[in-house]
Amino acid sequence: MTDPKINSILDEGNRLFLQGKFQQAITYYDKILDVDPKHISSLNNKGYALSKLKDFTNAIKCYDIGLQICPEDLSLLINKISSFRKQGSLIEALSICDDILKNNPNYNIVLYHKERILFSMKKYEESISCCNCILKDYPNNGDVLFDKASNFAMLSNFDDALNLLEHAILQGIQYKIKAKKSKSFEKLLDNVKFQNLIS
Repeated sequence: MTDPKINSILDEGNRLFLQGKFQQAITYYDKILDVDPKHISSLNNKGYALSKLKDFTNAIKCYDIGLQICPEDLSLLINKISSFRKQGSLIEALSICDDILKNNPNYNIVLYHKERILFSMKKYEESISCCNCILKDYPNNGDVLFDKASNFAMLSNFDDALNLLEHAILQGIQYKIKAKKSKSFEKLLDNVKFQNLIS
């Protein structure tokens, strides 16, 4: 049975989390973990709050405790991928992605992490393959279109890069700003079409 008292503490922690008060949220998750050290939601949410504070090592410890209890918990696994990726442990992050994708080959959230990891590893062709899988289901996903454009730019396939970037910008003005700041498009700074897209 779920304990109403624990639920109300968890709700308060989550409310603080959503307000960006991560350190305060952690104190509420810890209150629950003091009583029930195996409380999966609290472990997961505490890990997520720690990752927001860029304390990836302790975030991963929380996820690992949770995964000892529920080894297949996808939320814990995905958050662990994210923490590994952000701290630059790309091989470890990729390994978890591949394990999940064996049984769920079209799991878009995992494919999204994987395409970003592969991009960071300079495996641009493989990253494009992951983007293509996601775009089959979500052809207008601006983030993935932008990432695919970035991959093509890194491969010096500028026509495809610009067409994809144009498609991404149609999904949201934020991709203009992102393209201006992105190192991926540095070689295109003098390109007229690129200048028009970001102006």
